[in-house]
Amino acid sequence: MAVAQETTRPRHRPVSAFWTIARRDSLAGFLFIAPQLIGIIIFVLIPLGLVFWYSLHEWNVLANTFTYTGAQNYRMLIEDGNLLEVLGATGIFSAGLVVFNLSLALLLAVLLNQKLAGIAIFRTLFFSPVVVSLVAWTIVWGFLLQKNGGINGMLLMVGVEGPNWLREETTAMISVIVVQVFKNVGLNMILFLAALQGVPKELYEAARIDGAPAFKQFCRITLPLISPTILLTSIITIVGSLQVFAQIAVLTQGGPGLSTTVLVYYLYQQAFQFHFFGYGSTLSILLFLMVAVLTFAQWQMRKRIVFYES
Repeated sequence: MAVAQETTRPRHRPVSAFWTIARRDSLAGFLFIAPQLIGIIIFVLIPLGLVFWYSLHEWNVLANTFTYTGAQNYRMLIEDGNLLEVLGATGIFSAGLVVFNLSLALLLAVLLNQKLAGIAIFRTLFFSPVVVSLVAWTIVWGFLLQKNGGINGMLLMVGVEGPNWLREETTAMISVIVVQVFKNVGLNMILFLAALQGVPKELYEAARIDGAPAFKQFCRITLPLISPTILLTSIITIVGSLQVFAQIAVLTQGGPGLSTTVLVYYLYQQAFQFHFFGYGSTLSILLFLMVAVLTFAQWQMRKRIVFYES
């Protein structure tokens, strides 16, 4: 009798119950975001925690002392007689910068969105200040805005005697805002220009057939369709306006008086000029809360100002 040979089948290893497909996909996702996550922890969360820790102390670098003071710095913040004026200057600077920057950037984007010969040259010219060194740009404008500077020289050619732009309270803040607007308007202009070029041309053609004027086309078609870009640029501009420092330091040093002393420059003065590092850290916490609240408020408003949000 032939002995029947038993066929052996290969045995498969049981799949681990822990490493499921979903968990493997999650691990791959975490590995991809790990560098960014580590960077946020090291350069954002840890420094923020240290700033809060420093705000509870008084750190005298010269005497090499680090004393726990509890909420004393926060009581100083509430009792600071200059803080309201500083916050007022910060609000004026931020409001002026946001309004003029976004308005001018949108106007330039609309004008530069035309199909004309040599339009690329003008786009490059208006964007070029963005890539110029901030300190060099501010120093040049500082010379132009002096009493005997280039701006007043051009005004004298038409019979107008200009003021000392950076040394008078009524003109110092306006001068700083204008310098900052001209420096960064090109960035928002490029963003608006990209958004305008993404608007379907068929919508304008249909509106023209229906007899809609150009202004109504802009209000009913252009603004709703570029509203996501408007939200983005407003957040970027507001956050940037609350962090301005170099322009104030080079042009006015916060003067005259406290008329151009914004919160970041006041923070710098308290920490690095007067060596009140604990109080400077407290002002940093205040600045962080202001930026966080404003950004959150704008993000929550997106459902009303961005048309495609449900």
